[in-house]
Amino acid sequence: MSFMFKPLAYDDPRAVNRIALAQGTVSQIIRGNEAVEERIAAFCAERAGKRFVMALDGYVSAQFAEIALSVEARLRKAGYPCRLIDMKRLYKSQEEIDELTAENLPLNYEDDPVLLFGRLFSGKIDALINEKKAIETVDGTAGTGITIIYGMGSACGIFKPFLDAVAYIDVTPKAAAIRAREKKFVNIGDREGRPFSLLMRRNYYVDFEVAVRLRKELLSDKRIDLYILGSDSDNYVMMSGHILDEVLEHLVHYPFRAKPVYLEGIWGGEYIRKIRQLPEDISPNIAWVFDMIPMEVSIVVEAGETLLDIPFSTFVQAKGVQMMGQHCVKEFDGYFPIRFNYDDTWHSNGNMSVQVHPDEDFVIENYDEFGRQDEAYYVIATGHGAKTYCGFCGDGREFLESAKRSELTHEEIDYRKYINSIDSTPGRQIMLPAGTVHASGRNQLILELGSLTIGSYTYKVYDYNRKDSDGNTRPIHTKNAEKVLRFERDSQWVRENLAIDPILVEKTDEYAEYIVGKTDLMYYETRRVELATHGSYEGRNNGQFTVITVVDGESVHIYSRSQPKYCFDAYYLDIVTIPATIEDYVIEATGYQPTVIHKTFLKEGYTRYKNPKYRERR
Repeated sequence: MSFMFKPLAYDDPRAVNRIALAQGTVSQIIRGNEAVEERIAAFCAERAGKRFVMALDGYVSAQFAEIALSVEARLRKAGYPCRLIDMKRLYKSQEEIDELTAENLPLNYEDDPVLLFGRLFSGKIDALINEKKAIETVDGTAGTGITIIYGMGSACGIFKPFLDAVAYIDVTPKAAAIRAREKKFVNIGDREGRPFSLLMRRNYYVDFEVAVRLRKELLSDKRIDLYILGSDSDNYVMMSGHILDEVLEHLVHYPFRAKPVYLEGIWGGEYIRKIRQLPEDISPNIAWVFDMIPMEVSIVVEAGETLLDIPFSTFVQAKGVQMMGQHCVKEFDGYFPIRFNYDDTWHSNGNMSVQVHPDEDFVIENYDEFGRQDEAYYVIATGHGAKTYCGFCGDGREFLESAKRSELTHEEIDYRKYINSIDSTPGRQIMLPAGTVHASGRNQLILELGSLTIGSYTYKVYDYNRKDSDGNTRPIHTKNAEKVLRFERDSQWVRENLAIDPILVEKTDEYAEYIVGKTDLMYYETRRVELATHGSYEGRNNGQFTVITVVDGESVHIYSRSQPKYCFDAYYLDIVTIPATIEDYVIEATGYQPTVIHKTFLKEGYTRYKNPKYRERR
């Protein structure tokens, strides 16, 4: 699932994973629309007999009709009768689906003024299909040669008894979001497109959810015969399901980097643009960089001359146990449990909003989400006067009442009177468990970590009366914030629990390692590893994964000590995952200067839930 609204149409050319694929594997990857469509047609023709039925399924926004129509034309030209069945004919009506999903998309303007939030749909895509009509339509193909059912849900359980093969068109979340903005598709069952924000809300809580769930089933059951990368509609790439598995099986043994997604925002800064030399014309305000948000990014693999841009969530679904470890997969229902992104306010026009995130009781009971929403800020670089805001220093309830009035009158609030500030210095880690009021101040680059919660449950308490790029006042959520704010978390509590002084773990001639972020309220821990010039650090994964970020210095070489061929060269600001397949890893500073690494891992004895009732329910 993905909830990003404004991804920039820019692909970072450096985010490529180069792994040792066999030439026999690479040679079986097909590039180009004509070659892909010709191969699908040949695949069907080779299996054509009395009756052959193939599903052409895929992720939200996949361009099903174009491929299906081309394949049909090729088959007919070759003398093979072919019947197409469009899934749009088989969905329940828009009214029926709206009624079915009404509780997932509540019209609660009081707590949610722009209709951003909802409740995750718990069913499968089968529930959105007219089962009787679907079965009658497909069953009527007996003796008619080749039949292709195309569209989302065509490979679901309803059709499984009839199917001889499945082709799957995968699309990266970024491409899907861009197509949504360009109005290139509608929600399942809709006759016409919804306004963009409502289309994306429905996507998140329903369409993306059922698509991800079905894709996981198809991968787990190894039912995908042909796998098509369909993010670039002008240049499809295809391989068999077996070859996809082979590629991902190789990849999961390497340290790897995801492909970042860049997003604009009203408070966006200039640091990432400067360091990564991004084009000046892509956006005036780059606020977020989703370097490793598992449900939002993709991972690029070099296969000869072809770059395979695979949704990262597909990789997790296919190789989760090897990537994260058995306990992690079981504890977090197969989802990668930590997200990483950059918040860039360096040389920007202001702070991030004063905000709070809900705890597990609120987020599970109100949204049916997967767990609490914790965050953490690690300060990487600062300009003059940079501060991070965390906890209350004044009367928090008085601040909330002022924020409520400001929401109506747009009067200015002296937020510094109420919100505790910490001088931002590079290397400072601030943990932000759910319920803690916080904000990243202007003029800094922050590495932000987040917990499992996939949705964006950010309740803005005060946003300085700013307007968005369309001239609308940005939404405030004081009613929800009041339900989750922990007013007792004041300056002293923050110093003692969230913004601790570094704790030395080990010091040698080559490195020093410090605990910089640790609290009983969160399930992951962070450390800082300071490498001397050409210094080397050894770590162990203990059956799980580690994520490292180069937060200072030039570059590092990361590899498995027992199998050095599994390696990755990372540079400043690269975020790299060392999978559970690598038990003993080494990080070597390869630049001309000392290097600092930020390290994140799941704590020993961690659990997804703090509240015992959810552990019992699971």
